[in-house]
Amino acid sequence: MAKPMTKAQTVTYFSDKLGVTRKIAAAFLDEQAKLAAKEAKNGFTIPGLGKLVLVNRKARMGRNPQTGEAIKIAARRVVRFRVAKAMKDSVLGGKKK
Repeated sequence: MAKPMTKAQTVTYFSDKLGVTRKIAAAFLDEQAKLAAKEAKNGFTIPGLGKLVLVNRKARMGRNPQTGEAIKIAARRVVRFRVAKAMKDSVLGGKKK
């Protein structure tokens, strides 16, 4: 299986594809990450890719895998990424009729 692209490879790809310097491409990726972190509580959408959302998880009972002892897992908020339908269809292939 192929390895995922590194940040440096992504920056190089965007700089070549868009005709900008690597520094500008890296700055764009960094600013997008900062903006996504800042706006995640409101839901941050990247059109065609997906959406970052905050989700409240309920408290639940779990199990310590080493001892088998039941433990209580506290409620907490987590960040989730919901993949857009268009992205799912392009990666996995849509329904064929």
